Amino acid sequence: MSLNVELARNNMIEQQVRPWDVLDERVLGALSAVRREDFVPAALQNLAFADMELPLGHGEVMLKPVLEGRLLQAAAPAKGESVLEIGTGSGFLTACLAHLGGNVTSVELRADFVEAARARLKAADVRNVHIEQADAVNAYDPREQFDVMIVTGAVAALPPRWREWIKPGGRLVAIAGISPVQHAILCTRDGGGEWSSEPLFETDLPYLAYAAPAPQFTL
Repeated sequence: MSLNVELARNNMIEQQVRPWDVLDERVLGALSAVRREDFVPAALQNLAFADMELPLGHGEVMLKPVLEGRLLQAAAPAKGESVLEIGTGSGFLTACLAHLGGNVTSVELRADFVEAARARLKAADVRNVHIEQADAVNAYDPREQFDVMIVTGAVAALPPRWREWIKPGGRLVAIAGISPVQHAILCTRDGGGEWSSEPLFETDLPYLAYAAPAPQFTL
């Protein structure tokens, strides 16, 4: 069984993730080192390495491995860099960020997700993560700035106050736009505090709570 799991993990990386232009060996190494199967809901263990989103509850999903790889590559957290993650979910991407970067603060709205992710991260001996339960769209205040911020659910538009959480020289990776055509974007703050944005690729994800577009009424 162990050999089968490792073969499935290697196939995920070599046949799914790498062909989707994820070529950063540090990112591929993180996806190999963090045991994805330990972060998948128990009923979906046989799909741990499948090229598909996995339901987590509350209408939220665990991202496809290819998308996790692309987001990690765009964010490119370096050792020692502080990381803010919005949307802990299963905790898998959190563990990958902790493997790549320095201290990780992860913000999750759902209490049951927080509890489960903390247990999974503890079992995986991931020690450089702090999870907070909060509404990151409207209410959360980190009271500090970060080198890297990564958002694991979609937003119709980036909340302006998120930019205040990024250090000069830092970067923010998020999925923004109106479903079914959303874009992954990389926002970079230069040393002088000015911002630039780069579209990366198209995708379509469930919205973060309170981040969906306002309903459109037509006659």
